[in-house]
Order: sequence, then structure tokens, then C-alpha cells
Amino acid sequence: MTNDSRFDLQKYLTHGVEKVVAEAIKATLTNPKESAFMVKFAAASRAASKRRRKAEDSGEHIPPFLIASITSQCNLHCAGCYSRCNHATVDSAPVKQLTADEWLHIFDEADDLGISFILLAGGEPMLRRDIIEAAGKRPGILFPVFTNGTFMDEKYFDLFDRCRNLIPIMSIEGGKEITDARRGSGIYDRLIANMDELYRRGLIFGASVTVTTENLTRISSDTFLAQLISRGCKAVIFVEYVPVTEESKELAPCDADREYLKGEIARLRNRYPEMVYISFPGDEKSSGGCVAAGRGFFHINSHGGAEPCPFSPYSDINVRDTSLREAIRSPLFLALQKEGVLLEDHPGGCVLHEKRAQVEEILRQGTVLCLTFKQ
Repeated sequence: MTNDSRFDLQKYLTHGVEKVVAEAIKATLTNPKESAFMVKFAAASRAASKRRRKAEDSGEHIPPFLIASITSQCNLHCAGCYSRCNHATVDSAPVKQLTADEWLHIFDEADDLGISFILLAGGEPMLRRDIIEAAGKRPGILFPVFTNGTFMDEKYFDLFDRCRNLIPIMSIEGGKEITDARRGSGIYDRLIANMDELYRRGLIFGASVTVTTENLTRISSDTFLAQLISRGCKAVIFVEYVPVTEESKELAPCDADREYLKGEIARLRNRYPEMVYISFPGDEKSSGGCVAAGRGFFHINSHGGAEPCPFSPYSDINVRDTSLREAIRSPLFLALQKEGVLLEDHPGGCVLHEKRAQVEEILRQGTVLCLTFKQ
């Protein structure tokens, strides 16, 4: 890939994976069961990296991450939800969504290719217990489950205990007031109760925080992080807010905000080494541009469409009709890489969202055109 000639992309991504795994091992040292699993997973991750490196040397790039939206159904109506605004999340159970067997086939192929992490998302992924149970049977892959936490029950606690490769990542916005304002009354208390029960059982879990200009300093503060740590939280994923309307653009972090968060994460890693910190999309400059569209990850929606990113819901290929390997090399992904869209400067945190008109034009010019399923 000519656009990546300035640096070794696979090496950069492998270093990122190794760093996350190393931090996860450090974060679980006081928990023998979790630590034993993470050491075992580290070996599987190294083997997966070798498979990706071998493919790279043969001219085939395999990303280490995959985002899988296993359902488009959700029970919450969070304020400013990008997915609902884009009609990718709905109230009712979707028709013609991928079955558990189809997802299991995807997980198996991902394992063979060397994909180390599959982020299970939605909608609300815990509505698909069958798929999460299938994921638990693939210990060579780590499955962070991004959930609103409202469906956490005894059966899920038991499942997470049996299958340590399933890591619940619960969405929280900071304190009670701001979390309930965005997600609904009583959600904060439910999340705290879940954390306390997970901690009581010795289960590893994390938190996902939507970063806006309004909560930036609060969610990176010692007060907030210390509270999560005291409840046993082992990972925080900071996800930059993507505006759903012109009016909400002021909530999206700017370059200065992004630099501030980057500095805070570096500080937090030193002060609280028992926690893993990840920022998404993070510093695109250090990675030679956006790592979506198959460079570092891509997204599969609940109906099988392979998309560059959840924030770029366009697809020209469906995993129902082809292999995961072919989906990684979809004409759309290759065009985005070849034409340099992923490497372009942009004012926001997500280049594909900022350049969506350009992405749509690439699709229009393609010989195979299939916009993401809309309900």
C-alpha cells in the first residue's frame, strides 16, 4: 500500500497490540485467575501477530482489530446518539441480521487470519446472548463487549466468569447527573451496581466514555478515575464524540482538546498503572492517518455489511456472500486507501465522518454499489 510507505503499518499496529496486552497483564497482577488468562492470551496474541506479519510479507495486510455490531436493536435512547441518528440503531429486533452460526464462522476466520481483538457492539450487544456465548468459545481472541449495562444478570456474570476472553465495557459519561441526563434516569446506579458485583466476583471489566467538550476535564480527572479504580475497573476507552447535527458540532473535541486528552492519558498511565487507557480514534498523526477501512480495523454491521468504520456506514461487500479475507480487500476499502482519504488533514476527530461526501462519491464511482441496509 503506497500510502503507508512512510512507515511500517503492521509494525506500528503490532506494537499497539503488544502495549495493550502488556498493560492488561500489569492491570490484572493482583487477580490470579485474570492474570493467568492474560498471560495465556499474550501467547495467542504473539502467534496472531506472526500470522499477520507473514501475510504482510506476502503482500496481504490483515488488521489486528475488528468491530462487530451484532445487533442494531437497543433499549435506550441516549441523547445525541450517532447510531440512532444514522438509523443504524433501532428499537425492534432487526430482520435478516446475521445468525449466531454466521458470526461464529466470522470469528473462526478472524482467528485463522490473526485478528486478535473483536469489539462486540450494537445496538445493545447483550441482547444477543447466543453470539456472546459463541465468542466465549474462542479464547485466542479478546472480545470487549461494549454495553449499556442494563441487561447484566446472573447468567452473564457466570458467563464472564467461565470465559475470561469476554470483557464487559460499560458506557458511563462521568458522574450520576451527566450519565442519567444522556442515558436515562437510574442508569448510573445500575452501572455502579454492576461494577460492584463484577468486582465482588473478581471479574475484569472496563468503562467506555464519550468525550465531549463539556465533560473532557471531568472524565480525565483523578476524582473520576480513582472512583472507577476503587470499584475494580481495569480499562477506560475514551471515544470522541461525533456530531449528529450542525448544532452539536460544538460538542466535538478539537485538536487542542485532543492534545489535552493525550497528555492526560500519559499522566494517568503513570499515576494509575493498574488501568489500561485507550483513546479512539486517538492520534491519527502518529499512525500515518486513520486506521479504519481495513488499515487497523473495519466494521461489520448486524446484517453483514463490511464498513470502513461505525461512523462511516457505507458498504460495497457483505460477509454473507464472501470471506472475511475478501471483505478486508473490498473495493471501497482499497479505494479509500489508494486515494489517500484516510491520510488527509481534517478539522474533526474522524476523517471519514468529515469527508463523508468524498466517501459517497467513491461509492458512486464504483462498479459495485451497496449502501448500508437502512430500516
